[in-house]
Amino acid sequence: MATVVYTDYEGNTTTVEASEGDSVMETAVRNGVSGIVGECGGSLSCATCHVFLTQGDDRVPEMSEMEDEMLYGSAVDREDNSRLSCQLKLTGDMEVHVTTPETQL
Repeated sequence: MATVVYTDYEGNTTTVEASEGDSVMETAVRNGVSGIVGECGGSLSCATCHVFLTQGDDRVPEMSEMEDEMLYGSAVDREDNSRLSCQLKLTGDMEVHVTTPETQL
């Protein structure tokens, strides 16, 4: 089972076990993790699931061109490690660490 470690902008950490095939965003929404809105439900048409990927392994999917473009519309300026959590699909026993921005809207 995959694990996602969410850290909010104040440094509070929540660790959640995730189902294989789910995204970091789906896992957050399903488990009531604050800081990720996921307004479009993962259809890559908003940027309300912006996170900073602080640790992942080589199984983290590469950023697509569309994701790259969507990040320019995020409420908080993007950084080199910015990702949309709806695009971070979880597989196997991977462990991913993300930090949420101060706001998504």
